[in-house]
Amino acid sequence: MNSISLCMIVRNEEESLGRCLSSVKDAVDEIVIVDTGSTDRTKEIAASFGAVIYDFEWIDDFAAARNYAFEQATQTFILWLDADDVIEQEDLKRLLALKSQELPYDSITMHYHLTFDSAGNPLYSLRRNRLVRRSCGFRWHGPVHEYLAVSGRIHHSDVAVTHRKDKEHTDRNLRIYLKRLEAGEVFSPRDQYYFANELRDHARLEEAARWYEQFLESGLGWVEDNIGACMKQADCYGRLGQPDRQIASLLRTLRYDSPRAEFCCQLGAAFLEQKRYEQAIYWFKQATQLEKPPHLMGATDNASWTWLPHLQLTVCYDRIGNRSKALEHHKQAQSYNPNHPSIVYNEKFFKSAGQSRQ
Repeated sequence: MNSISLCMIVRNEEESLGRCLSSVKDAVDEIVIVDTGSTDRTKEIAASFGAVIYDFEWIDDFAAARNYAFEQATQTFILWLDADDVIEQEDLKRLLALKSQELPYDSITMHYHLTFDSAGNPLYSLRRNRLVRRSCGFRWHGPVHEYLAVSGRIHHSDVAVTHRKDKEHTDRNLRIYLKRLEAGEVFSPRDQYYFANELRDHARLEEAARWYEQFLESGLGWVEDNIGACMKQADCYGRLGQPDRQIASLLRTLRYDSPRAEFCCQLGAAFLEQKRYEQAIYWFKQATQLEKPPHLMGATDNASWTWLPHLQLTVCYDRIGNRSKALEHHKQAQSYNPNHPSIVYNEKFFKSAGQSRQ
């Protein structure tokens, strides 16, 4: 049977570490905890699960800490998690089933569910190389927004890791980037992209748009990051009140791949904002007709592939006075996500108009 080392880096995670370790302990043979300076009960909680605990001086470098954790592992495979991640019961069963199989792979990817609707269905997900063969010696790269560089035989599993973030978002990552920039460091294309993300997350929209442009102009980005940069740059321009640039940024995604539902929905929303309802309808309808590609490693907004375009079509058709088409798409949105506040509101609206049973 395969053996697994769980490797984690932590600091002041007493609120979430126990939950994380409880969720995964039955699937792993070793728990390696690298502590980067906790002042709470984090180490005590880790010890209660039989973890092997190491101290690592924090040097503003996540990759360095993760590599140190990986170096302490002794089992055949390494699984990595953050303290605010959990393995839900159904996914624990999938992970145990996976572990019991012959695994002729160097890396195994898993879904990473980040946000959820009111019914608990994942809205925003991506895939991560999550379980790797220790003998391959794969390394982490990047002081912040680090990534694990893998190669060889890769398997896309049906196991998911669920993110249950408890702590408020901070400016820690932005401060690390600004410190590096002030020291004169020349950012790699990947750092340009993630620095732009941090700027956008902190509403420094003009700066973010410029850094997305610099990243895209390099021509060296991963295709999923290229698409993400176009979409996020478009968001910056939209929030800055520059609709022409917003639409141009969205259309730029077509350089990298065929249209995806996220693109169609964002372009439709841009036209809806301008009250150009026929154009909006066209793009929202395109979103409903696309089939999601399997095993996308980039971020996926599941709402855009299911209920969101139908919700928006409900609005658009109502605005142009086509109540029957509005009701049709309301019913389709409702079939995916009946408890979403906007869909609940629309149901009340159609009932008040005597149309919800048509």
